Amino acid sequence: MDRPSDATSRHMASPVVELRQYTLHPGQRETLIGLFDNEFIESQEATGMTVIGQFRDLDRPDMFVWMRGFEDMEARRSALTAFYDGPVWARHRDAANGTMIDSNDVLLLKPAWRNAGFDLSASRRPPAAENASGENRLEAVVEVRIHHPRPGVEAAFARRFASEALPLLTSGGARLLGAFVSEHALNTFPRLPVRTGENTFIAVIAFDDEGAHAKCRATLAASSAWREFLDGAEAISTRPAEALRLAPTRRSLLR
Repeated sequence: MDRPSDATSRHMASPVVELRQYTLHPGQRETLIGLFDNEFIESQEATGMTVIGQFRDLDRPDMFVWMRGFEDMEARRSALTAFYDGPVWARHRDAANGTMIDSNDVLLLKPAWRNAGFDLSASRRPPAAENASGENRLEAVVEVRIHHPRPGVEAAFARRFASEALPLLTSGGARLLGAFVSEHALNTFPRLPVRTGENTFIAVIAFDDEGAHAKCRATLAASSAWREFLDGAEAISTRPAEALRLAPTRRSLLR
């Protein structure tokens, strides 16, 4: 696949992506989502970053998961400095931080192969609406698969995923939204910690709804080829794979 044109590059895969998982106080997720969707999207994007997607974790009711992207590590430093030293965060940070137990589970990522990142060129974000229902109006399910290959085998793992796992997923009704590996560059904004010393491969996969997701899972569970891929992945991994089952919020670009 060719590199996107400059006209669409802002909406294509950001070369640097953060996957952020927040553990919240019980019952506080809708409060944070309301703040985020109404106050923290345009104000972050005004600094040059892209708010890629924000999600309810369907299996963990007190988890909020989101992703944002940057053009490079220096742009990340500049954008985060501008936002976290800016007036919107100053006005709402106490309310936002008050919903959180932990916000330091952050993976810094880069596309696993050329143009493996998110294509948001056709995505349109609904406008903010203060009185919008807290219920998720989108039926789509986004699954984030996190693998932990040993150091030095990330590229080989990515090739195997593309050649073996991806055809099985797509034949089961899934759509690959993006694939990433760890970005090991120095954290350019140390005020916000990231997980270091880890090797990850991450696939972000979309399904039309929960029924399609469940059907694909059942198909894969019965597939010897899928089991062969998982066994091979486990053999070169430092710990078991994880799968996050997510529902986009109303204003998530990624869905």
